[in-house]
Amino acid sequence: MARMHSRKHGRHGSHKPIKRIALDWLIYDKNEVKMLIAKLAKEGRSSAEIGIILRDQYGIPDVRYFDMRITKTMGKREVPEDMYNLMKKAVNLHRHMSEMRKDSKGKHGLELLESKIRRLGKYYARSGKLPRDWKYSIENAKLLVK
Repeated sequence: MARMHSRKHGRHGSHKPIKRIALDWLIYDKNEVKMLIAKLAKEGRSSAEIGIILRDQYGIPDVRYFDMRITKTMGKREVPEDMYNLMKKAVNLHRHMSEMRKDSKGKHGLELLESKIRRLGKYYARSGKLPRDWKYSIENAKLLVK
């Protein structure tokens, strides 16, 4: 007998409701939310941190209710945030590998991580978020992360 799946249409994880509800209890307007995002971005917060702070401290469940996106409101960064986090991980792993040369699993992990960074870099170069001639190197990553 075939197993029945509880999820509809093969989707994974949780999803936001389709219908957008007018939040009458929300005391902030679009300009105030923009100013909050700008202030938190100047403090060096990531977009994920900003979203959590807006939700927990200011009671703003989602900036999409204002037809905004946090990353677009924050402004242009040198590299996208997901790529920056991968580069930070690569720099830390590279430093570990310089101290522990015989760590073969770490070496393989570094190769996989750098491959992921290169693939993501090609995608961002195609989509215009990075320059067309962008190339990954650990030296540039070290400069960018510090």
